[in-house]
Amino acid sequence: MATQSSPPPFRDRVVDAAGRLTQSWLEFFASVSQAIDLAPSRTTRVLLTGQGAAIGTTPIPAGSLSSGSYRVSVFARITRAATTSSSVQPSLAWTEGGVSCSETWAAMTGNTTATVLTGPAKTIRIDAATPISYAVAYASVGGTSAQYELSLVLERLDA
Repeated sequence: MATQSSPPPFRDRVVDAAGRLTQSWLEFFASVSQAIDLAPSRTTRVLLTGQGAAIGTTPIPAGSLSSGSYRVSVFARITRAATTSSSVQPSLAWTEGGVSCSETWAAMTGNTTATVLTGPAKTIRIDAATPISYAVAYASVGGTSAQYELSLVLERLDA
């Protein structure tokens, strides 16, 4: 799926003798319009800070979604390390073709404030009017519990 437009035809006239756009400029603007239509568009974002517990299955607040392809990007970071150990593991759930599907990212187990999860982004297809949900598995051991932040970005990939 190309999302790049044709280069502008700078050497061509913009308008003809009748004041209408020339064919080369019409084609250029059509390619720009097509590139914009094909570009991913951010649907919504979830940003949670100071989390210190598991998160049950929660729909991403995007309203009623159309069927099609979406990309979900994740960023998570331990913001307070546990005394002994911790684990934070985000996951997604959605419905495609009437089938419940899920995908899980790798668990963050580094237990330092430099421990991050930056993907990979997940590309999914969903049925119309079905939610895309997230959840987080969490474990923390020690007198000081771990805290984390979570950011999810939902993008529509096709129109």
